[in-house]
Amino acid sequence: MSWIPFKIGQPKKQIVPKTVERDFEREYGKLQQLEDQTKKLQKDMKKSTDADLAMSKSAVKISSDLLLNPLCEQDPKFLEMVMALDTAMKRMDSFNQEKVNQIQKTVIEPLKKFSGVFPSLNMAVKRREQTLQDYKRLQSKVEKYEEKEKTGPILTKLHQAREELRPVKDEFEAKNKQLLEEMPKFYSSRINYFKPSFESLIRAQVVYYTEMYKIFGDLTEQIDEPGLTDEQRQKENEAKLSELRALSIVADD
Repeated sequence: MSWIPFKIGQPKKQIVPKTVERDFEREYGKLQQLEDQTKKLQKDMKKSTDADLAMSKSAVKISSDLLLNPLCEQDPKFLEMVMALDTAMKRMDSFNQEKVNQIQKTVIEPLKKFSGVFPSLNMAVKRREQTLQDYKRLQSKVEKYEEKEKTGPILTKLHQAREELRPVKDEFEAKNKQLLEEMPKFYSSRINYFKPSFESLIRAQVVYYTEMYKIFGDLTEQIDEPGLTDEQRQKENEAKLSELRALSIVADD
């Protein structure tokens, strides 16, 4: 912790009421938190859409690779199954791309634009702080002359200091008032701004998963063997795996 024995240029008079300063710090703190949360949400949404695209592209590659598998040449039934899978994966990838494009346009880009407002806001707060420091410095200067013996030269300097202080005081009060009025309005505006984006996100997800239900429902009808339960399929697979394990080339030494 640094220790400053003397505060240079600090007036004795409390030029900004503590309640006003607390209100300012509270409102600006809310906006700083909003800025951090907006940037994080934008980053997370980008990661999510990138992962979605990677998933569907990988699924298409897997089905395409299966089509080139020698098994497809030897087993027409297996080929038909893989072709159905490949068609389904390409349909899934197409709808996934539409979903991602929609999210990019209606969610990620608005988040980016909203984040772009904060540099101007932070600069306005910085200018307010700079003006406040000038205000304090000039107020301290006025107080210094007020404490001196009222001689002609001192009164002249006091008058000059007060004249120099007046426009800076007015400028600070105007900036402070504007920020105190507009920061809460900006913070409240986030709801109306983001509501359409999140509604669009929900709709995009609903449309996508509705289509996925149809796609995989169709796929199930094409590849499913009628009359078998999941338990029967599992037993059938285990039986086939046991046959493979019984082969001498895979037997344990």
